[in-house]
Amino acid sequence: MKFMIPLFMALLPAALVAQSQSRPDSNIPRGAIPTTTEVLVILTPRQGVTPQQIMNVIPEEIQATVKLYLNGKIRQWYSRGDGKGVIFIVDAKSEDEARAMMEDLPLAKKELMDHQYIPVGPLMPLKALNPAAFQ
Repeated sequence: MKFMIPLFMALLPAALVAQSQSRPDSNIPRGAIPTTTEVLVILTPRQGVTPQQIMNVIPEEIQATVKLYLNGKIRQWYSRGDGKGVIFIVDAKSEDEARAMMEDLPLAKKELMDHQYIPVGPLMPLKALNPAAFQ
């Protein structure tokens, strides 16, 4: 077990790069790509949208996002540290499922926000700690 930690630490950066660059046409082994368990959604105001335009919709947006939160669909939510939007961690099994939720929100309906979707899942390099358990 002592040698597994240094091995894991040595392999982790390469595995993270492989995961971050994974595309359906890539040569990444299927076992290195996790099952999507949540989707990270980054929302930023579209270029040219004023703070006042957003504030006009905020009461409706807050009601809708709180409803999603209380229904367990938004697991976590954050303001970006740079003040340029918000980040949601959404309980969705695919980008399409998360997109359907987010596009139903008032700010999205009024086309005031850009959305970036990043499917996330378990950290697959952890399998290296006990490969026999995953065969």
